[in-house]
Amino acid sequence: MSAITPSSHGHGAASPLTARRSAALKGRLRPPGDKSISHRSLLMGLLAIGETSIEGLLEGDDVLRTAEGCRALGAHVERLGPGSWKVQGRGLGTLAEPKEVLDFGNAGTGTRLMMGIVGGHAITATFDGDASLRKRPMRRILDPLVLMGAEVVKEAEGGRVPVTLKGTGEPTPIEYKTPVPSAQLKSAVLLAGLNSPGRTTVIETEASRDHTEKMLAYFGATITSEPYGEHGRKITLEGRPKLTPRPIIVPADPSSAAFALVAALIVPGSDIVIEGMMMNPLRVGLLDTLLEMGANIEILNKRIEGGEDVADLRVRQGALKGVDVPASRAPAMIDEYPVLAVAAGFAQGQTRMRGLSELRVKESDRLAAVADGLKATGVACSIEGDDLIVEGHGQVRGGGTVATHLDHRIAMSFLVMGLASEQPVTIDDESMIATSFPTFRPAMQQLGATFG
Repeated sequence: MSAITPSSHGHGAASPLTARRSAALKGRLRPPGDKSISHRSLLMGLLAIGETSIEGLLEGDDVLRTAEGCRALGAHVERLGPGSWKVQGRGLGTLAEPKEVLDFGNAGTGTRLMMGIVGGHAITATFDGDASLRKRPMRRILDPLVLMGAEVVKEAEGGRVPVTLKGTGEPTPIEYKTPVPSAQLKSAVLLAGLNSPGRTTVIETEASRDHTEKMLAYFGATITSEPYGEHGRKITLEGRPKLTPRPIIVPADPSSAAFALVAALIVPGSDIVIEGMMMNPLRVGLLDTLLEMGANIEILNKRIEGGEDVADLRVRQGALKGVDVPASRAPAMIDEYPVLAVAAGFAQGQTRMRGLSELRVKESDRLAAVADGLKATGVACSIEGDDLIVEGHGQVRGGGTVATHLDHRIAMSFLVMGLASEQPVTIDDESMIATSFPTFRPAMQQLGATFG
């Protein structure tokens, strides 16, 4: 069996990297497979009986940790070639109890979704991860699982990992209103509810990403989603469906595509095509915002792959203007704010990004880390409450070293800045970029980016 071992990023010596002003970026890029879909395709493969084939799986560290977790719960998971995997599933209600601690590294999504699965099965598992994951709150995931009958045997202070969770083979069907818009929280409740003898309902006052609902339906679950209030959704799942394996083509990740997208908008003379990007309406907040800023982006060849909308994007450099980004857009672009802040530095005028409280509990306090990075590179910015305000002047000085705080998106965002700023930009560590975009450096260099 061919396997890839997750790296132990974040534990070795830091490896700084510098990005320098580049010539025009040209060419075509297929970004890595979407991380959200990659995690979920493995987990659905675990829960279906039979063989699920996956093409275009993101082979970053986070997803490989989820693959290991599926193996630990009894699935046969095999890599056939680059991005090509198959999962022989155990089936709902028949999962094995893991013999070892489930080490999820830096993978918040994998951890939280797997907590949902364990919570809805009569097995006990201990979840742990790296220093960054150990700082991230899990209590919001654990609370509804406890309502469904799971038991938190052990937890670190504040509901953080390491967490030992004892699941239940008879999860109580609940109606749960999420306290924050979070696809991970919603997904954990739905995945626990899969093995419930009744109907599980999740109510969101602000709609979050709907990949879990789409994939559950694709695998044969009975699930409905209807509007709730002005911006919300009410999702209802019938318990104990027969999940049937389906082939999955993983679309290109909008959160990874974001870096080449913004780079092409700010590096003079650039003209690139990004292939196969997911166009799910709940994931294109960055694209919508950049178009409002006046970005030169053409949407080509719209199609459907693996139940998701995809398209190619032609992106050319041009002038950007500052905009006001409403808080209601945050769930559709929560991971893209760091690179949007970089674009805002190169725009003319003020960009205000509203309602970013969720950024404070990502891999780092992303809100503070972005603001610190902007200031270190000469971009005027401020934080007011949960809003980030960036004053753009059409160009960025650059220079300085940006602290990444073991956060892959901070690292890539400021490398993108360095490709167009007057002086080079250095990040303190590039090693964790592998968690979501292992080929970032060569892929960008192929377009003409200058690193080192």
